[in-house]
Amino acid sequence: MDRTILHCDLNGFYASVEIRERPDLREKPVAVCGDLESRHGIILAKNEMAKGFGVKTAETIWQARQKCPGLVLLPAHHDQYRLWSKRVNAIYERYTDLVEPFGIDESWLDITGSMHLFGGDAKDIADQIRAVVRAETGLTISVGVSFNKVFAKLGSDLKKPDATTVIARADVPEKVWPLPVTDLLFVGRASAKVLRDYGVRTIGDLAVFGREPLERILGKLGGQLYDYAAGLEHSRVTRAGETPPPKSVGNGITFRRNLVGWADIRTGVVLLADSVAMRLRKHGMKCATVQVTIRDPHFKDICRQKRLEAPSCTAQDIGQAALALIRASWDPRSPIRALTITGQNLLPEGEAGEQLDLFQAGAAPRREKREKLERAVDGIREKFGRGSIQSAAVVGEDIDHPAGHAGSIPPPGGSHRGA
Repeated sequence: MDRTILHCDLNGFYASVEIRERPDLREKPVAVCGDLESRHGIILAKNEMAKGFGVKTAETIWQARQKCPGLVLLPAHHDQYRLWSKRVNAIYERYTDLVEPFGIDESWLDITGSMHLFGGDAKDIADQIRAVVRAETGLTISVGVSFNKVFAKLGSDLKKPDATTVIARADVPEKVWPLPVTDLLFVGRASAKVLRDYGVRTIGDLAVFGREPLERILGKLGGQLYDYAAGLEHSRVTRAGETPPPKSVGNGITFRRNLVGWADIRTGVVLLADSVAMRLRKHGMKCATVQVTIRDPHFKDICRQKRLEAPSCTAQDIGQAALALIRASWDPRSPIRALTITGQNLLPEGEAGEQLDLFQAGAAPRREKREKLERAVDGIREKFGRGSIQSAAVVGEDIDHPAGHAGSIPPPGGSHRGA
């Protein structure tokens, strides 16, 4: 029997929260943006009026102002966004205990087992949730209703704001397959470009292409995308408060100034590798693959991956792999605006065994010693603060933004697309 999954997406979330406190801005084009002074001058969110002028999330402020000279720009208040996100999710939990947040402004709800308590009709329940959220918070949501998580999310994207879209199994050929392949979850620009070369432009093209050919082209991701397009995705919605293990752990920084030369690049890598490794250890995970994304001042990105000799959660291993990738693919004389380092192919620490090499017999003990050292650093930082102990390579550096080493916070809903 098919499940009934809702995907609830807060409309223009950051901007909607800001306008809630500033009702005088309701009839004006509004956008929330990063700090221009520290080169985070991009649009994080916009209201419907700004969207009507063509303003887009993640574009630069000057591009947005060219489209909309009267655009009202507001700073972000992330503490408020977290507060309202929790309040809205608490409303969702009145309808089911299976509520899985997907970023700060989106959540999946599995109402299969609780529908009968609220009338039994999925669309009516979705409309009811929209009305309650609007009445109690002043915010609006769009809801997708379907038999799996992927098509529920697709449904919530199809009609905005404050709307409900149902995609039943019988609707898939007519409603889903004609859509551009980029509308599908985790189909990013790089994947879409590869797929276009093979004539795959719509979700339907992807569904008929076949699993094995897609896996030959895109690896494991190809099989996953085939399942998504064909309606075969069946992952569960996790229970409220139950956090699923991460599939990747990454961090990115848009630097205060461009990085030029190996000294700068090495400093940026040390900052990011340290953060990624610390997060991996916090989750009790190790990564088998390191990915680096480099952005130049013209916002052009390149992305490279490298498999580690053994799964690791140390800044040293991750940083060395990242530097090797950059050395192999980047001219150090060319400026770098932003870097992102991501640990992928994650394994729980207890399962991350290492195959010993006869000619590298000392590698595993050295790696274990390094890991113990970095865990000791974690303990010091937890007790005395993040800045209490740092690598010598970053002491006195002038490339990171003033807020510290947490990297830029992605726009709502903006971090879910794959490369």
